[in-house]
Amino acid sequence: MNDRYEAGYGDDGYGGDQYEIVGYDDYGRPVYQQVPSHGQQRQQPQQQTYDPYGQQQGYAQGGYDTGQQQPIPPGYDPYGTQQAPYDPYGTGAQQPRVTEQTAYIPQQTQPGDDAGTEAPPAGIRQAGEGQQAGEEGEFAFVEEPDGDSEDVIDWLKFTENRTERREEARRRARGRIIALGVVLTLVVAGGVGYLWYDGKLPGVSSPGTATGTTVAAGAQKRDVIVVHLHDTGRRGTSTVLLVDNTTTRRGTTVLLPNSLALTDDSGTTTTLAKSVDDDGSSGTRDQLDTVLGTDIQGTWRLDTPYLQNLVELVGDIEIDTDTDVPDPDAKKKGTAPLVHQGSAQTLSGKMAVAYATYRGPGETENAQLKRFGEVMQGALRKLSSDPSAATTTVQTLAQILDPPLTDKDLGTFLAKLADLAKDGKYQTVPLPVQSDGTLTAGTSDSVVKNILGGTAKSPDAGSAVRVAVQNATGAKDDTEKARVTLLGGGFGFIEGGTASGAQAVSKVVYSDPADKQNATEVAKTLGLSAAAVSKGAVSSGADVLVVLGQDYRPAAS
Repeated sequence: MNDRYEAGYGDDGYGGDQYEIVGYDDYGRPVYQQVPSHGQQRQQPQQQTYDPYGQQQGYAQGGYDTGQQQPIPPGYDPYGTQQAPYDPYGTGAQQPRVTEQTAYIPQQTQPGDDAGTEAPPAGIRQAGEGQQAGEEGEFAFVEEPDGDSEDVIDWLKFTENRTERREEARRRARGRIIALGVVLTLVVAGGVGYLWYDGKLPGVSSPGTATGTTVAAGAQKRDVIVVHLHDTGRRGTSTVLLVDNTTTRRGTTVLLPNSLALTDDSGTTTTLAKSVDDDGSSGTRDQLDTVLGTDIQGTWRLDTPYLQNLVELVGDIEIDTDTDVPDPDAKKKGTAPLVHQGSAQTLSGKMAVAYATYRGPGETENAQLKRFGEVMQGALRKLSSDPSAATTTVQTLAQILDPPLTDKDLGTFLAKLADLAKDGKYQTVPLPVQSDGTLTAGTSDSVVKNILGGTAKSPDAGSAVRVAVQNATGAKDDTEKARVTLLGGGFGFIEGGTASGAQAVSKVVYSDPADKQNATEVAKTLGLSAAAVSKGAVSSGADVLVVLGQDYRPAAS
């Protein structure tokens, strides 16, 4: 059988065209070309194969010479050991080789290009060498890094990050504003609450102030101790109440005048001063509870020597004095005063006692009682706020306390008041009474209910004849002696003060004709003649007025 592909034959025996081998591709496969029929002149085949050496080469096969034979090119693999690229259509045509390229940079020639050749756009490459003629003008698209795209992505990322930062800054700012608003609200609420609690809010009163409401005052808890100052040198007593309001954390010294009307166990009207002398600590405490509606936990009898020791133990006190006080031990007149009038005066133990018990000419009992209260508050400011230390101070005084009060109880109580006095939460107020020693409705609201938490229950005004005594003898002790005599006779006593000048003759005056007999009994009790009795003006609250003159002879003298 003839080989129809063998070169040299004019046709294939069937009247068709003949083919001849014109060469081999890079993978050793033959490449054929049609031979023109009827003796037509053969044309040199235009092999459009990839030529890595830049020139077309032909190879002879089977004794046919298609041109000058060249040496076998490097890379020629006649045995097909090199892996051929995948040809999905089986054409056997050589595919253009895609060479590795570096990233394209605008206005820069690609590697291997002539300097004068303009580079194609990024991402687009013209057909490579070895493409067939029919493929001219086609482009191959490859994945090329795009610098402009990266710039755009970077810009978008920057814009997104900046937007996120702005939103985060706004959220933080809103959070800070909300937190600041909450803090300001708490501060304002706390400040208003403190002002209300401390009684300093305009138009509103806390339960602990004198203008608080009755309901709030009644719900508060208080600890109360009564203190009797006994003047061992001049014979007299001064009484105060020490109040610790544990609910509002405020302390108060309430000054009780000696003329305060009380009722003893027999139902007889008496005064605070007489009750202290006659009924003692226990009886007086019970009577005060009845009149003031309080619950006094104990009685502290403080004689003047113990007051002096107390001030010396805590250290010199500092108070504002309202008058000069002479030295009671001075032998000569004109001696410099022991206590000078002025603000922030430093007082030793002896000076504190002299100031607390001093009552100047023409002064009422309330003036002296006020000085005693100031000395007590000054001593509390210097006393330790520690209960153990305060108890040690009390024990050092070596007092014998009236039951049920103990050294520990008194020390703990005084330590609490000392803490309040240091913080400025302490006050000293008098208990106002009428001339007959009874309490008014205003007194009940301002002091008894709001400070003491009690209800005033003064004894009936008609239970005893009320006698007001004014001293015009020139002897200070005559008033006290007349008081004792009148109380012993069953009369009520009212402090009338001291007259501006001495009078030779005593007077007993009544205003209501119904009290004429009572005035006569008063004169008789005091040892005065019936001629001293007359009708005239009597001070408010009293039934009979007595003006002691130099003719008065006390029964005790």
